[in-house]
Amino acid sequence: MAKLGETDLDVFPICFGGNVFGWTADRDESFAVLDAYAAAGGNFIDTADAYSHFAEGNAGGESETILGEWLRARGNRDRIVLATKVGRWPERPGLSAANIRAAAEDSLRRLGTDHIDLYYAHSDDQDTPLEETLGAFDELVRAGKVRHIAASNYSAPRLAEALAVSDREGFARYAALQPHYNLVERDDYENELAGLVARENIAVLPYYALAKGFLTGKYRPGGDTPESTRAGGASAYLHERGVKVLTALDEIATLRDIPVPSVALAWLLGKRNVTAPIASARNPEQLSGLLPAAENPLTAAEMERLDGASSTPAG
Repeated sequence: MAKLGETDLDVFPICFGGNVFGWTADRDESFAVLDAYAAAGGNFIDTADAYSHFAEGNAGGESETILGEWLRARGNRDRIVLATKVGRWPERPGLSAANIRAAAEDSLRRLGTDHIDLYYAHSDDQDTPLEETLGAFDELVRAGKVRHIAASNYSAPRLAEALAVSDREGFARYAALQPHYNLVERDDYENELAGLVARENIAVLPYYALAKGFLTGKYRPGGDTPESTRAGGASAYLHERGVKVLTALDEIATLRDIPVPSVALAWLLGKRNVTAPIASARNPEQLSGLLPAAENPLTAAEMERLDGASSTPAG
């Protein structure tokens, strides 16, 4: 387990991404993969009220509903660190105080719990004053409905401003950041955010940790494209640098005798402040390719090999 920043939360170093529940995994499939994750020692699950409104026939809230049913069926809420988000569901957009209060109540109901361990602003809302947003989050923390708050998709200047507002007003602070960060998407996080989160000791929980599936190794030059809802996005990384990354991942995975996606996740875990990359799986078989990352830290030489392969050329 790993401590989540300066919070009192102890989390498994691979956070399970619940965007698949009610989308690419139905209720029974979701229960099966959640059971496998918990059996392996996993305790950290990430979802959002917006999941999965983007799937045909869905309205939103499906992921939280399925997760809530599983928690009740297994009676294990006290062993799970539960993260969800507000602000990007078209039914409840933005980070106004009224919306945050209403969305939190809706999420608590769907999840069947009296508190959320980590509650995210799903993305920045520049139309609402940070004082209003953070004040609403602070109310939830003081009421015991939320333990800690976090930010997703914030720029460095806005995250710094939000932290300053919390410090000035005595509000709860963002304790974690969920950025888009992986071996083939490094620049935005490393150039803009890494220094800030290090100074502020904020936990980092990267999403798209496997680059929409590209870093699983399933997508290869000249190969058949796997059938997947994310195939188009993953295939976009089949450029020269992406192929170099796959080559380096293959080398390390072969020497370590662990799956390629676990090496990609272990690289993230080797980065300062990264506590638990977020990764999804539709079934226990896919999950088995992710979990070895938790127990196989990379050496300095392996980190350097992957850093070199994934560096953006100067120019």
